Amino acid sequence: MSYIQRGTRTFKMVNLALFAGGFSTFAILWGTQPLLPDISKEFHVSPAMSSLSLSSTTIALSISLLIAGSLSEVFGRKSVMTISLVLSSILALLTAFTPNFHLLLLGRILQGISLAGLPAVAMAYLGEEIEPKSLGMAMGLYISGNSIGGMSGRIISGILTDYFNWHVALIGIGIISLLASVVFIFTLPQSTHFQPQRFAMKPLVRSLFSQFKEPGLLYLFLIGFLLMGSFVSLYNYIGFQLIKPPYSLSQTLVGFIFIVYIVGTFSSTWMGMLADQHGKRKILQLSLLILLVGVFITLNSNLWVKILGIAIFTYGFFAAHSIASGWLGKTATHDKAQAASLYLFFYYAGSSIGGTVSGIFYSDFGWMGVVLMIGSLAIISILVSVRLGNISKKKSPVSTHKQLIKSI
Repeated sequence: MSYIQRGTRTFKMVNLALFAGGFSTFAILWGTQPLLPDISKEFHVSPAMSSLSLSSTTIALSISLLIAGSLSEVFGRKSVMTISLVLSSILALLTAFTPNFHLLLLGRILQGISLAGLPAVAMAYLGEEIEPKSLGMAMGLYISGNSIGGMSGRIISGILTDYFNWHVALIGIGIISLLASVVFIFTLPQSTHFQPQRFAMKPLVRSLFSQFKEPGLLYLFLIGFLLMGSFVSLYNYIGFQLIKPPYSLSQTLVGFIFIVYIVGTFSSTWMGMLADQHGKRKILQLSLLILLVGVFITLNSNLWVKILGIAIFTYGFFAAHSIASGWLGKTATHDKAQAASLYLFFYYAGSSIGGTVSGIFYSDFGWMGVVLMIGSLAIISILVSVRLGNISKKKSPVSTHKQLIKSI
């Protein structure tokens, strides 16, 4: 059976489906982020405590990713992703009616569990079905759907909160996510290269932990952890900074700050293609340097310069995430859905830990504290990427796409 090639109708269908699925998943996941000041005010909790409405979701998601990836090895890629999208959309609607902070956290934890199916499996699906020459672009387009979903979820929730309240905002996100799920179900082709395994717990657990023996994977996991810790730290607390004097922006305007995600949509695809042409190590390190420059620009007190810094930071983040995701598919030699799940486990664990710890930095040191924390994480990421590049040079290249997925 041939692999899906760039420019074909099937390639376009795959990209549309995963774009819609990524849009739904990340609109739900990040839709509460601009609402943190409102949640803090309504339930009388601190900024760091209000961030638990996001951190609780991402930690539940990170743990569930390990299970969802393994289940997809048994029950199939599309079925696991479909169940995830539909269930998380329904829960998004139900969470909107929570009357207190504890029930909100419970609802968000359940959402984190249900959201795991698509991100755990999508990268493995692409790695199995798309020809190697087109994989960088396909991965970039999938990440683009993630970024647009995250951007739209934040903007829509910000606007609806301003005109109504945050409960209505979450209802709106749920309805849009259900529609995106329908698009996914009817456009994604069934897997043709997937070989299901029998459900056996010990072999699945054994194969999961064997991923840590693969040269380079541990460093990719660490980069994912540091990247997401940086990203969530910036976007969790920039809203608190911008609604205060001297800016005093409304929730709608703060929500529109997230329109800079558009640069992430571009960078994930463009830098992914450059990585295919010029090598992943060089372009990953360039992306991390761009991220580092961007976060320090946000220290400028001028609003427009601060927004420019956020845009540059976002460009670097999505480029680095796209390249690391593509590198993962090349580095993992067996049970690729499990390898992807482990990467995303560390990725979202970074979100939970970084998002909460940076709240303490913000409370104690203000925006400068958040920037210094992010800068430190970015520098560590660059050092890790150097080590990853050295390991990749020593590793024998896989000669064909068939060899890459042979042991799945």
